[in-house]
Amino acid sequence: MKVLVTGASGFTGSVLAEKLLEQGHEVRAFVRNKSKMKSPNAHRMEVIESDITDTEAMKRAVEGIEIVYHIAALFRQAGVPDQVYWDVNVTATENLLKLSHEAGVKRFVHCSTVGVHGHIENPPADENYRFSPGDIYQITKLAGEQKALDYYKETGFPVSVVRPGPIYGVGDLRLLKLFKLAAKSVTPILGDGNIFFNMVYVEDLADIFILASQKEEAIGQVFLGAGPENMRLNDIVDTIAGILNKPKRKIHLPAAPFQLAGDLCEKVCIPLGIEPPIYRRRVDFFTKSRSFTIEKSRRLLGYDPKFNYARGLAVTAEWYKEQHLL
Repeated sequence: MKVLVTGASGFTGSVLAEKLLEQGHEVRAFVRNKSKMKSPNAHRMEVIESDITDTEAMKRAVEGIEIVYHIAALFRQAGVPDQVYWDVNVTATENLLKLSHEAGVKRFVHCSTVGVHGHIENPPADENYRFSPGDIYQITKLAGEQKALDYYKETGFPVSVVRPGPIYGVGDLRLLKLFKLAAKSVTPILGDGNIFFNMVYVEDLADIFILASQKEEAIGQVFLGAGPENMRLNDIVDTIAGILNKPKRKIHLPAAPFQLAGDLCEKVCIPLGIEPPIYRRRVDFFTKSRSFTIEKSRRLLGYDPKFNYARGLAVTAEWYKEQHLL
């Protein structure tokens, strides 16, 4: 089939585009900057280089396309006005839905985030768990997915929504900080480390997107794109330490002073366009549970994740070593 992947230069988008190529599909990649494409087979893709808010470029992008995977989004960046998040994560999504429908696209899979649920007070959460977005990124991602679902209800255009959990794997650098902490002789942990954390390996996440585009049962539905295990942060750190042959010793520090420091740094730095030295959300990583069930994804999609923590973290650690990052 002929498919469109927006955000194909990003971590998830590039892995998804590569997997679609491997399955024999013709891939059209929509990217903001072609030079940032990570796929080793980017030369086999048709590439449209433009901003996601460019309606004329989006019209060209959906011509002749059968499936749209809408992965592109504006993630957290210092100094970016709130309106830009709305333009990219909400208005552009709404425009792409309409253009895809008009172009005769057969299926539309929209990427949201589990961040729309916020802290999971009663783990594990399913797709119906209450919403509690904590920042402008999460607020606009929630608004974007609601636009997608509303469009399906109003028009019957076949839409599915996937809410990925924290994503990791070969090529990701965000989890590197946790690996570096676990590699210390004594690992500092903010809080008691007993919060749950469910990450999804990027290859498994790509499978969920593809399954959501294939199954009739997925139309009009939301799926949590999470991993097969809900582990406590303490246990994840110990698992990484074991993989790295490091001592499993931790020191627990009170989180409150760091949360206050994060709040103050953001209030001072962000209006000035300066990257804060500490973010509140990075402190919240240690204090907010992200625990999810994938029962619905298993039942309706046939989702069968291949990477548990033991395998996924080991593969990721090996890549970090190969890149001389650890």
